[in-house]
Formats: sequence, structure tokens, C-alpha cells
Amino acid sequence: MKRRDFIAKGIGAGVAAGTTYPLLSAEQGVADKLEQPETRQAVTAGSAPGPGGKLPLFWDQLTSPDFKIAVEQAGSVCTIPIGVLEKHGAQLPLGTDVIRAHEMCRRAAELEYNIIYPDFYAGQIFEARHQPGTIAYSTELMLRMLDETCREISRNGLKKIILVNTHGGNNSFLPYFLQIQMESPRDYAVYLFQLHEEPETQKKITELRKSTTGGHADEIETGEMLVICPQYVRLDQTTTQSGRNLNRLNLPNVTTGISWYSRYPNHYAGQSEGATAELGEVRLTSRSRQLADAVKAIKADATTLRLQSEFFEQSLSPLKTKVWE
Repeated sequence: MKRRDFIAKGIGAGVAAGTTYPLLSAEQGVADKLEQPETRQAVTAGSAPGPGGKLPLFWDQLTSPDFKIAVEQAGSVCTIPIGVLEKHGAQLPLGTDVIRAHEMCRRAAELEYNIIYPDFYAGQIFEARHQPGTIAYSTELMLRMLDETCREISRNGLKKIILVNTHGGNNSFLPYFLQIQMESPRDYAVYLFQLHEEPETQKKITELRKSTTGGHADEIETGEMLVICPQYVRLDQTTTQSGRNLNRLNLPNVTTGISWYSRYPNHYAGQSEGATAELGEVRLTSRSRQLADAVKAIKADATTLRLQSEFFEQSLSPLKTKVWE
């Protein structure tokens, strides 16, 4: 049975999750190679009993008995690829951000084993509700779904949860979610993976790219998708819509909820016709390695949960709170 198509699995109200993507490249027919048993084994990691002698990376691919082994081997770490369903120019799939986060998590787990939770689509995307295909959940549901998902992950023994986000619209929502973790005691910690461009990576990207502007469905993001799933990229549609900044709202030192729409009503920022898989691979490799480094550090982290417990204990009696020198 072919594994080239996305496999949709419902994980509860408000979330479209559990997609499995092959690692594809524009130069190789890797999708066909996925049919070979040795390739299927190659996309798993970790020592464990089983036909391939390896533990699957993804939560939904583990058996219940193997899940217990995986939790121990993962060092109690779970990553969640998180994003939304939204327009990405005229050329990219609606699930582009989660597809990219999924691939980063997969590559990182190959380097530093952890359990990858099914793809999480219940993020913030009100600014794209005017575009076809966008699914924008209510604020209450977004917060509740993410909170209950983290609680259920913890109940299953994974106490260190890493949110892996590549969607710009979540850049305020997810830090806020971290802040409200301090609302009440819990026996787990939530971490937000923070991407940055390394100088050497940025230099390579500058050398390879043909455009100078971007930010959403641009040349680099399109290049990443040419690596992951080129069969879903419509390069013939890269120039059918404009990604130009219209600058329709100019207020000094001010931003508003409508600011993004005022600049990019096509929900496309930049140019993408020069995209190449080579360009996309540079950024995917860098970011996946950064994530693997973060997973390794979080496995060894004993401080976050200790400080969190200390905070909750002291918050019960503020008048007795220790004064630090």
C-alpha cells in the first residue's frame, strides 16, 4: 500500500492530527523507496524489541507495550509539531507549517531519540480566515486543547513537553501558553523550541536564494517543501499571486490585529519562483540539528521542574517567600 498520501487521524475536537510524511527530495524518487523494508526501518530510531530492532519515533506508531520502553528511552521527552491549516501563497499546501515542523521533529529524533506526538493543528490563525481552507478555532478551544493534550501526555509518563512551532501566527499565542503554566501546580514542564539562524547557515541561504524579501510561503519555505513533499508543491502557481507588501496602514510605533492583513492580504509574503530543494535542505538541516541539541539538553534538565515545584510551594504562602541574596 502506498504511503505517499497524508494519513489523517482525528485526535479530538479541534485538532487534525497524526499525519505521516515520507522524507522526499526533488532529486530522488524517495517515495518509491519507502516501499522497501530497509527504508521503513531506517526512519525509526532507538534500541527496542521488534521486527526492525528499533523503536518508532511517532507516538501513534508505537504499540502499547513498546510505548513504556519508548518513554524511558526518550528521557521523558515528547515533542509536538504544532501549526495551523492556512493558505501558503498559491503554491504550497495548507498544512505547510505543520509538515515542516513534523519533518524537523523526525530528523531531530533520529539524532536524539524522543517520542513525537501526532501533528497538532489547533493554533492561532484568525488573520487568515478570509482565505479558502483556513481552519481557525476559538481562543478558548485552542488553549483548552493544548492544555489538555499536555496533561494527557504527562499522564502517560512524559514530563518534558517541547512545542515545535514553525507558524508565525503562533509566536504570541505559544509564549502566552507558557506563561499560564504558572496558573496552577503541575508535575510536568512545557518548553517552547526557539529557532534561530546560525551565521554560517544564514550565509549559505543568502548565497543560494534569488529573492531578498519574504516571510510567508517565500522562496525558503517553498524550498523546504520541495525537500519534504515536492509532489504537493505547485511551482506552476508561484507567480499567479503577489506577495508584495501593500503598506496600507502606516502608524508609527503601533501594531494592530489587522496589521498583517494590511500588508499581505493575499496571505503570501515574498517571492517563491526561485525556490530550490538545495536551499530548503540548508535550513531544514540547521533547524533539525538545533532541535536535537535542545532535546538533549532538556533530557538532562533537572532544574526546570525543581524550580517550578519551588515556585508553586512558595505561592501558597507569599508572606513566607524566601528573599534571595
